[in-house]
Amino acid sequence: MKKAKSSLRIIPLGGVGEIGKNMFLFECENDAILLDAGLMFPEEEMHGIDIVLPDITYLQESREKLRAIVLTHGHEDHIGAIPYIIGELEVPVYGTRLTLGLLKAKLEEHPALSPVKMVEIRAGQELNLCENFRLDFFRTNHSIPDTVGVAMHTPVGTVVYTGDFKFDHTPVDGKITDFYKLAELGRRGVLLALIDSTNADRPGSTASESDVGETIDEIFRLSRRRIIFATFASNIHRIQQVASAALRHGRKICVTGRSLVNSMRIATELGYLRIPESTLVELDQINRIPLEELVILTTGSQGEPMSALTRIANSDHRQVEIIPGDNVIIAANPIPGNEKLVARTVDNLFRLGAEVIHQSISGVHVSGHASSEEIKMMLNFLQPRYLIPVHGEYRHMVACARIARKLGLAQENIFLIEPGTVIEFANGRGAIAGSVAAGKVLVDGLGIGDVGNVVLRDRRILAEEGIVIILVAVDPEAGKLLSGPEIITRGFVYVRESEELLEEAKIALSQRLASLEMKQMRDWNALKSNIRDEAASFFYDQTGRRPMIMPVVIDVPSPEK
Repeated sequence: MKKAKSSLRIIPLGGVGEIGKNMFLFECENDAILLDAGLMFPEEEMHGIDIVLPDITYLQESREKLRAIVLTHGHEDHIGAIPYIIGELEVPVYGTRLTLGLLKAKLEEHPALSPVKMVEIRAGQELNLCENFRLDFFRTNHSIPDTVGVAMHTPVGTVVYTGDFKFDHTPVDGKITDFYKLAELGRRGVLLALIDSTNADRPGSTASESDVGETIDEIFRLSRRRIIFATFASNIHRIQQVASAALRHGRKICVTGRSLVNSMRIATELGYLRIPESTLVELDQINRIPLEELVILTTGSQGEPMSALTRIANSDHRQVEIIPGDNVIIAANPIPGNEKLVARTVDNLFRLGAEVIHQSISGVHVSGHASSEEIKMMLNFLQPRYLIPVHGEYRHMVACARIARKLGLAQENIFLIEPGTVIEFANGRGAIAGSVAAGKVLVDGLGIGDVGNVVLRDRRILAEEGIVIILVAVDPEAGKLLSGPEIITRGFVYVRESEELLEEAKIALSQRLASLEMKQMRDWNALKSNIRDEAASFFYDQTGRRPMIMPVVIDVPSPEK
C-alpha cells in the first residue's frame, strides 16, 4: 500500500471511559470498518431499562463507506448491539467460530431481521478486507474461548487493537497468546495501539484460569453436600472445569438459566465444551439424586433480579430450593454497579442456611483482563508510537497511561478520550480532530431510543417520591369550579394514615382556585400550573418530599347548554 497523503480516523462510539458498549470505527479514505459492537447493562438509576446501546447516528450517516463489522470475541459487551444495528447497516459480520455461533443464537431472537452475512475468521489469518484495510488476526486469552486481537495495516501505518486480553501461560484449552505475532508486529512498527485497560490499576499479573480449576476441584473433593455453582454463561472454560470436577468426584450436573443452557448448547455443538450426556440431568430429576452427588450450574453471578440464582435466593425458583448446608459458589467479580445486587443475593443465601463461597473470600474466580505487568509486556511487545487505552472507566485508562509513560511513551502520544472523539493520523502524526455524535441509546422492552433523559427523570421521581394526581371539574365557559379537587396518590403517602394531610391539601388547593380570575380558570395551562405549584409547595412544606404532581382538568359544560 502506498503511504501517500492518506489519513486514518479512529472514532470510539463506546468502550472508552465506561465498561461496556465497545464499538470502534476506523475510517481511511472511502473505506471504514467497525471493530466490535457491544451493549452495556443499565446503571442502577436507569429504572426499567433493559440494555444500553451505543448511538450509531454517525455510522448511519457514513454507512456507504462501511465495509464490515469485525468481532474480537463473543461477550455481550462486544457483540450484543449487533441485532439492534445490523438492519441499519447491512454489512457482513466477521468473527471466530464460537463468536459467530453465539451471535447466530442472538439473531434468532430477532426473527424480523433479514439474514445477516457472517464470515468465519481464525487466529493467524490475514484478510484483505478492502483497498485501505488489511487485517491480521492473532490469538489472545480471555475468559471466553476463541478470542482474537486485530492488527490493521493501513496506508498510514499499522494499528493494533488487542480486544480483551490477558497473558495466560496455562490456559484451560492449551492455546496461549500468539507472542511471536505480537513481537513481529512490534519489530515491523506499530503506529497506534488500542489496549484493554480494565485491570490497569491492579498490580502484578492476572492469575491463570487453570488456578481456578484447582480451587474448584478442592471444593468438590471436600464437599459432602449439594453444590450450586453460579458463573457467567459465556465462561466456557469455567463451565468445563466444573464439569470435569463433577466427573472426577461422581456428581451429576443440572443446568438452570436460559442463557447458560443456550451457551452450553452452542459450545457443545461447536466442540468447545465436552460433557458426557450421561452426566447431565433435568431439573425435575434433582430431588431423586443424593445431595452429595449433584451440582447445579446456574446463572446469576451478578445478582440479576430475574436470574436463576437470585430467584433461588429469594425462594422464588419453581424447582430449586436452598437446603440448609448447600454449598453455593459464586464464581465472578461483580461488574461495577452490581455490587449491591450481589451482596443482597449472598445475604439471602446465608439466611436460608447455605454456605456461600464468593470471590472476595476465595479463589473461585480470576479476571479475564490483563493486570499492570501484562499491560507492560503488551506495550513492550508492540512498541507503539501512540496509545489509546480502551475498555475501562476513566481511572483505568489513566492507570494504563501511567504504565505507558513509565515505559517511555510521551504524554502527548497518549489519548484519554470519550465516546465520539475523533483521532486523526496523517503523515505519521496523530491528533484530536473534533468529535461526532455519540452517547447512549436506551432499550426498554421493544422500544429502542424512545426513553430519554426526561422519561428517566420522571421514573426516578416516581420511584423515589411517588405521584399525586389532582382532579378538578371545570365549566370552561363560566370559568367556574364544579367539583374537586379530589386527590389520588401512589407511592407518596399511605392514604389511610394520611387522611388529615390530604384534607388539608384539598383546602389549600380550593383556596388557591377560588383566588383565580375567570380567564385563568378558562386557560387550562394556567389552571394546571396553579394546581401544580400550590400542591408542590404544600406537600414539600408538610412532608419535605417532592412527588410528581399530575393535575387532571375535566371539561364539564354547563347543563343549560
